[in-house]
Amino acid sequence: MNPPVALVTGGLGGLGTTICQQLARDHLVVAVDLASDAARVDAWRARDGHEGIEFIACDVTDDAACAALAKDVQARHGGIRTLVNAAGITRDATLRKLEPEHWEDVIRVNLGGAYHMSRHVLEGMLARGEGRIVNIGSINGQTGQFGQTNYAAAKAGLHGFTMSLARETASKGITVNTVSPGYIDTEMTRAIREDIRERIVSSIPVGRIGQPEDIARVVSFLCGPGSDYITGANIPVNGGLFMSF
Repeated sequence: MNPPVALVTGGLGGLGTTICQQLARDHLVVAVDLASDAARVDAWRARDGHEGIEFIACDVTDDAACAALAKDVQARHGGIRTLVNAAGITRDATLRKLEPEHWEDVIRVNLGGAYHMSRHVLEGMLARGEGRIVNIGSINGQTGQFGQTNYAAAKAGLHGFTMSLARETASKGITVNTVSPGYIDTEMTRAIREDIRERIVSSIPVGRIGQPEDIARVVSFLCGPGSDYITGANIPVNGGLFMSF
C-alpha cells in the first residue's frame, strides 16, 4: 500500500524543512517553495534527511499555479491526504512606516497562500472522505507584536480561516487545525541581536527557545490517525510564553 501524500508549503524554510522530514516517516512528502534562488534549492536537496522528499517550485500567491501543482501531484501520486500551510514572510515596520506593498505582500503569502492551496486540494479530500490540513500560525497572531501589524493580522486571520474551514469539512472526514509557534531556533531568530535574544529566552517559562522539531512533532500528530476528533483548534507551542483558554 502506497503511503499517503503530504504537501508542505514553505518546505525549504527552517520550520518547513523539519516538518517535511517528520512527515516523511509515514507520508510521501512534496515540499513546495519558490525556486527563485537556485543555490538555496540545491543546498536543500543536498542536505541529509531529504531522501524521498520531492521538491516542486510554486508561488502560493498564484491561484493558477496552485491549481496546476495539485493536479500534477494527484495525477502522479494519487490523492493528497495532508496539507501543511507553512509558507510565510515578514516585512516588519511600525504602521506609520509600513508601505502598502509590504502590507499586501505579507497578507498575500501568509493568508492568501493558505486559501489558494487549501482550495485546490480540498476537492480531492472531500471526494475521498479524508484529509488533514494544518496551518502554521504564530504566537504574534495571538498577542500582537510591535512592528508587525501585517504579520499579526495575517496569522490571526489564518486561525479564523482554520475555524471556518473546520466547520465546513468536519462531517466529511477532514480536520483543519492551527499550530502557533513561539520563538523557534531558525535563521530568523538567530538574526536577533544577542542581548535581545537573551531577554526573550529568559521570559520563556520552560527556559529555552523552541526547536523546529517541537513544532514538527505536533504537526505530525495532527496529521495522524489519532487526531481525528480534533478540528478547529489552535495548538500553541511556545514554551509557556503565552497561555490562555
